[in-house]
Amino acid sequence: PHAIHLQPKWLVAQHEEATGVLPDEAGLQALIEKLNISPNHHVVVYDDEGGAWAGRLIWNLHCLGFTRTSLINGGIHAWLGAGLPTTAEVEELPRVDNLIQIDLSHAAQFRVNYEELRKQVEQESVQLWDCRTSDEYSGVRLAARRGGHIPNALHFEWSTALNRQNHLKLHPLERTRQRLEQLGFDLKQPVVVYCQSHHRSGLAYILARLLGWEAKAYDGAWSEWGNRLDSPIITGESPS
Repeated sequence: PHAIHLQPKWLVAQHEEATGVLPDEAGLQALIEKLNISPNHHVVVYDDEGGAWAGRLIWNLHCLGFTRTSLINGGIHAWLGAGLPTTAEVEELPRVDNLIQIDLSHAAQFRVNYEELRKQVEQESVQLWDCRTSDEYSGVRLAARRGGHIPNALHFEWSTALNRQNHLKLHPLERTRQRLEQLGFDLKQPVVVYCQSHHRSGLAYILARLLGWEAKAYDGAWSEWGNRLDSPIITGESPS
């Protein structure tokens, strides 16, 4: 009840070779008008897939400096599993006068672009979390001109953090923390998360924040990195 429906297309600029990039100011203005939110609102987000698109929306809002956000653990599946009320009615909510202002001065805290990340990769000064499938990471499955992963990126598939026997709720955070540390992640050092279009890494971003882990997202993601012929790429299961 009272939920606003938002399609994923509102969250991305949909560039042909970087499909998940943050929208420009006009696109973000349209998003805020669609959501109808003021600085005084608290935005609670959910989806039907365990939190990836919901996490992506939260990240978009964080890039605007709006952090009054929460994620429903398990999304609509957990809501239904708890027997909570739903409705099929589309509610017309009154328009707010003081919409969130489009201010991208905060975005650098939450995102990294290709040029910046390329420099960090070449200097080996960045910790990378690739949360795609194993086949995408190794290069067996192509979703761009080139397959593989960014050099030194560690792999932990996003859905591994979800409990499919419990309405797609997150596994206990301590379990996920241990899995990440076993793979070689250092949760005391910042991390950059990425997938194909910063959709699945929306949940990785949320997980990092829940773990108290400083995180940014590479929203150009593999659709940008893998489509560029000059990007350094590693194939196979080894990070480097």
